[in-house]
Formats: sequence, C-alpha cells, structure tokens
Amino acid sequence: MTGDSSASSLIVGGAASSPRAPLPTLPPLALYIHIPWCVRKCPYCDFNSHTASPVLPEQEYVDALLADLDQDLHAVYGRELTSIFFGGGTPSLFSADALGRLLKGVEQRIPFAADIEITLEANPGTFEQEKFVAYRKLGINRLSIGIQSFQQEKLEALGRIHNGDEAVRAADMARQAGFDNFNLDLMHGLPDQSLDDALSDLRQAIALKPTHISWYQLTLEPNTVFWNQPPVLPEDDTLWDIQEAGQALLAEHGYAQYEVSAYAQPDRPARHNLNYWSFGDFIGIGAGAHGKLSHPDGRIVRTWKTRLPKDYLNPAKSFQAGEKPLSNDEMPFEFLMNALRLTAGVESRLYPQRTGLSLDSLAEGRREAEQSGLLQVEPSRLAATERGQLFLNDLLQQFLN
Repeated sequence: MTGDSSASSLIVGGAASSPRAPLPTLPPLALYIHIPWCVRKCPYCDFNSHTASPVLPEQEYVDALLADLDQDLHAVYGRELTSIFFGGGTPSLFSADALGRLLKGVEQRIPFAADIEITLEANPGTFEQEKFVAYRKLGINRLSIGIQSFQQEKLEALGRIHNGDEAVRAADMARQAGFDNFNLDLMHGLPDQSLDDALSDLRQAIALKPTHISWYQLTLEPNTVFWNQPPVLPEDDTLWDIQEAGQALLAEHGYAQYEVSAYAQPDRPARHNLNYWSFGDFIGIGAGAHGKLSHPDGRIVRTWKTRLPKDYLNPAKSFQAGEKPLSNDEMPFEFLMNALRLTAGVESRLYPQRTGLSLDSLAEGRREAEQSGLLQVEPSRLAATERGQLFLNDLLQQFLN
C-alpha cells in the first residue's frame, strides 16, 4: 500500500511545526506478540511479566490475541508482515499447539512475507528445550535464549531458575532442532562481577556459536526488587574495562556491533529489531504490548494495550488502553531515539521517508549536536560519533522540543 503523493492536504502537528507530507511509501510492518507469564519474576526485571499459575489460560489468551489483532486490521489492510516477535514474560511456557493455532490465525489475517523472520524468546530450562523441535516445525525460525550468565553464583543472584549446564545444552538443542539462527542474551556488570567473570561468560557464549549475541549491562530499574534492595555492583572503572574488553573479544570472533547492545555474525542482525530502530511499523498485541503504525495521509500513531492479564482477558474491557498520534514537534526525538542506537546510524533520506517531514526540521538540533562532537558531520547519514554513542541521552536532548 502506498500513499497518494498527489494529495494536496498537509498535516500540521505541534505549535511551530513544519508541514508534514503524506508518506510516499509505508515502512515495513512487523508484529509483536506479548506473552506475560514467567515461572518466577526476576528481581531486575521491569517488563510486564507476571508469575504463572500452575495452568496457563493458553486457549483463552490465544483467542484474545486474535480478537485484539482483528481490531487493528483496518490500519494495515493490504500490507504484509516482514517479522514476528514473541516476547514476554516467557513465551516458551506456551505449548506448540497454542502457538501454532495463533500463527495460523495471524497468517489468515495478514499475509506473511516469503522470507519472514519469526523469533521466539525462550528460557534455557530443560522444560523449554523439549519444545524446540515442535516450535521449529511451526515455522518459527529464530530463537532468543535468555542465558544472562553461565555461572551459578551469578544466576542465583539474578533470580534465574536455570543453571549453567542447561544454558549450554539449550544452544545445542536449538541447533539440533533446526535453528540455524539464534540469539543468546547475556548480561554484564552483575553483582560482584570481575572482569575475568564477565569475559568467561562471553567466551562461553561465543563457544556455542550463536549467530547473534545481545550483551548488555545490568541496570537498576524502578519498580523492581533490585531498585528497592540494590545489590553491590562493580565500580565504574571495572564496568568500563568489561565493556572495552568484551567488545574487542566479540569483534575478534566475528561478531560486529551494529546497535548499542547487539552483536551479530555477517548478515545475521535481528531484522525485527532493525525495523524498530529504523522507525518501521509494528502492531503490538497482548497484555501491555505497544505498537506504532503509519498511515498514508502522514499520521503516525503509537498505541498501547491493557496491561494486566486478568483485564486483558476480561471481555468487558477494551484491549486498547490508549493511543497517541505523534506531533511534528515530537518527530525528531521519536525518530532519532531509535535510529541513533544503530552504530552506523541511518541514511538521512530515511527521515523524510518515514516521518513525512523535511530534513530542515532537524537542522538546529543537528548543528548543535555536530558542534558538540556527538553527531557525525555527514550530510548523507544520521549517525552518532563514538562519543555520542557513549552519551546518547545527551545527544537526544538536542532534538527535544
């Protein structure tokens, strides 16, 4: 579907905004599906996750997800899905039968691209590993396995329910099940972690030969156990040493950093996440899921769904909790808070293509960011400098209205 580029109407948002043109082409479309249950809530986790009861309401939740999707279909008619991501929570708690019924229902409603990427987040526990073969048969072609650490002391400090041996076996099981594309999620800056501890975890992950590694620093987030009862974390000098040595180790083994915390083998970045970071569109279904959809007339709308599972499953309550059309004044920050996470940034021309605004709307912030050494002086690209990547929040402040 494309917008009518001959339309004479212009959309104006914000008090002193530039006119926004109709979008000549809509961006790629993805689908995010949120499964909100976990065996146990981790003390560092601020995601919308809830401790699972002994029997999950799989069938009722799948019914709700499809009904939720039905309400969004009017906004995506004629488009196809380029990727699907099952996040959580712990999506691998759901049976293959339930996920199969869901995927079939989604495909009946929205066509799948021929090369669609379908990712499922999974825990490395033995219970989840046993389902990997069945998941692969459904057409799920990428796993993201939440390892966090291979060391028992660190796993216990993080409240994880698997052990190091299960983490190693999970990668082997993924490969045996036919997954030739999988991510390992790994944290650093853990309680009492030394440089040697962190590099040991990273070497173990690399030895398992995943195609992608998400390697990111533990941060203390509000509304978590760790926020209220902070553990002893490494000193800043140690954190810096871990970051530098870890990045060098990953590069040495062929994992190129393409985003703040994402490292991939050649041609193996996460396409679903690349769509987020390049201001693509995504439908969000499930408890607490967020979405962002562009319309041919230039409107760009963010949505969010009812957060609590019991409310999401209540027929008397609406799936959608709210929506917010983005104004022109908000657009520079909204676009760049995603695009500048990419180490190479994006081509400058993507900004007018995805926002309907001229590059002139970035001019003042761009000039200040370049002068402060946070943004590369490169007319054809929007990309942070190395310093800008370290101080990304400071860089983005230049584009807040």
